[in-house]
Amino acid sequence: MTETAKKPVYKRVLLKLSGEALMGKADFGIDPEVIIRFAKELADLSAQGVELGVVIGGGNIFRGAGLAASGMDRVSGDHMGMLATVMNALALQDALEQQGAFCRVMSAIQINEVCEDYLRRRAIRHLEKGRVVIFAAGTGNPFFTTDSAASLRAVEIGAELMLKATQVDGVYDSDPKTNPNAVRYTELSYDEVIDKRLGVMDTTAVVMCQEQKMPLRIFDVHKKGNLTKIIYGADIGTLVKEKEPLIKS
Repeated sequence: MTETAKKPVYKRVLLKLSGEALMGKADFGIDPEVIIRFAKELADLSAQGVELGVVIGGGNIFRGAGLAASGMDRVSGDHMGMLATVMNALALQDALEQQGAFCRVMSAIQINEVCEDYLRRRAIRHLEKGRVVIFAAGTGNPFFTTDSAASLRAVEIGAELMLKATQVDGVYDSDPKTNPNAVRYTELSYDEVIDKRLGVMDTTAVVMCQEQKMPLRIFDVHKKGNLTKIIYGADIGTLVKEKEPLIKS
């Protein structure tokens, strides 16, 4: 299906946005033009009644796993990475409010002077009131990625779909940047993602989606309008879901 419906197909979704997506063409940090474009699309969707949760990474500022590989204590590195996600969340909140959207940042670690603590019931209430909710600081625990945090939050808030925004237009059988003959999958099962080691998300995140039957769509975040088209029903990128059982005659 490539055509879109006249109204949103999904009422509540969880968007996983990487920190790297905010960089644009820069080597680090936040590109103002990029974050404003994201904010405009999110604000428009919120105004149309779509309940939006966002989990944002911190790789544009700091990657705990990277420094841990260089010898830093992994727990300290991951805590620093959590703080980077809070910085990105605050930047996105500001951009959303400039677009007229109502927004709340909720952190998995206590940082009350800056944003709210994450409480599931309060997060759902914010969504019901039409506020975009940005979930910062991952799960609040070291050794867990923001992909795992996204899967967890998607399940907790009862999202109908989890969206993974990436730098390419879906999942391929090999790296499309190095292999011009790489083939893009339009649909995969959770088991195929794990067995083929396709690198969609870390295994913990995929398994959680599988256990909770949370459909996952991977799409190109940099193509303007993709997010809106998906929420309106367009078949963009790669859909990961449980395969329908074979019906025996």
